[in-house]
Amino acid sequence: MNASPPSGSAQRLFAESGLESSHESIDVVVVRRLLDRHYDLDGRLQALATEKDDTFRLRTGATDHLVKVSPPDEAQEVVGLQTAAMRYLERTAPELPVQRVKLAVDGRDCVVIETDDGRSRVLRVFDFVEGALWAQAKPDREQLARIGEILGRVDVALEGFAHPADQRGLVWDVRHFHDLTELVEHTANGEHRALAERVFRLFEATVVPSLADLETQVIHGDFSPYNVVIDDQGDDYVAGVIDFGDTVRSAVIFDPAVAMANLVGRPPEQPWREACAFVAGYERARPIKDRELPLLPVAALARLTLRALITNWRAERVPERRDYLLAHAQDDWINVERGLAVPMADVVAQLRAGRPAVDPLPESGSVGS
Repeated sequence: MNASPPSGSAQRLFAESGLESSHESIDVVVVRRLLDRHYDLDGRLQALATEKDDTFRLRTGATDHLVKVSPPDEAQEVVGLQTAAMRYLERTAPELPVQRVKLAVDGRDCVVIETDDGRSRVLRVFDFVEGALWAQAKPDREQLARIGEILGRVDVALEGFAHPADQRGLVWDVRHFHDLTELVEHTANGEHRALAERVFRLFEATVVPSLADLETQVIHGDFSPYNVVIDDQGDDYVAGVIDFGDTVRSAVIFDPAVAMANLVGRPPEQPWREACAFVAGYERARPIKDRELPLLPVAALARLTLRALITNWRAERVPERRDYLLAHAQDDWINVERGLAVPMADVVAQLRAGRPAVDPLPESGSVGS
C-alpha cells in the first residue's frame, strides 16, 4: 500500500499531531550535555521505544528519571500544554499518582533545543515511575474498576484546567474520527476495510449528531495500558499515570473510551466485560450522563479502529518504529470484529447494569426527621 500523506483535514490533523514526518533521532551526546548543564544530572541513558518522542531512562545510581525530547515537528506550545497539565494536577490534586515534572536548575520545566535546520525540539525530565505497566498485568474486575476510578479522578481534577494550546488538532482525538475516512484507502486487507467502514457508519449515525452537545474539557487523551503503572500492593492499584502527550480539549467521554478500546474483545466470549468493569470504576469518581452513555461503546470502537488504521499507515512511513507500532495494534482488527458482534444496545445495558449503586433520595417529609 502507498504510505503517502493523507489530504485535506486529515493531512492537517496528521501535521498538527507530529505524525507526518519520519523520525529523526537526537544525538545522545547532546542529551547528556543538556542534562548536565541544565539539570545537574549525570548517568547512563537507556533508550526506550515510543511512538514519536526520543525517550530515555536516566539511571543515576540513586533516583532514576525519564527524559523526553519532542520531535522537531511538534509545536513548543503543544509540548507546553502537556507539561502544564501535569504541573496543574500536581498542584491541585497532589494525591493523584500522576508522574511529576522535574524542574531545571533555573526553575524552568523544559529546555528548548534549536536544530540545524531552524526548527526546535523540547527536552523535559520527569520522575521515573517504578512498577509494571498495566499492559503487562492481568487485573481482575475490581482492579480494572480501580484503574477506571483513577481516570475518573484525573478528569474531575482537570475540569478547571485551560491552556492556550488545548484546542489543538490531534489525529487521535475521537471527535475527528469521521473526518478520517480516507485512511481506509491505506488498508490492503479487504476484511479490515469492511470492518472499518462499518465502524465509520456506526459513528456517523450515533456519535456525530451529538458531537456539538457533548460535555467537553481538557482530558488525558491516552489512558492506555502502556501509560498506567500498577502496584499490586497499593490500595488504589495504580502507581502512576504517565505520558500526557495526547492531552487535548475534547468530549470527556472520549477519555474512558480510549481505555475501553484497549479492553474490547476481552475475554473473547464476553468481549465487553472488561471494558464495562473499567467504566464501572470510572463512574465511581465521575458519573457519565445518561444521554452520553450510549455513545461510549461506539466511541471505543472508533478509537480502536483509528489505531489500526493509523498504525498501518505509520508502520510504512516510519519503518524504524514499525515493530513498536505493530506490537501495540496486533489484535485490533480481531477485537473490532468481536466488539461489533454484540449489539450496541446490549453493551449499553451491560454498562448500565455495572453502574455503582446510588443511595435513594429520602421520601418527601422525611428530611430531618
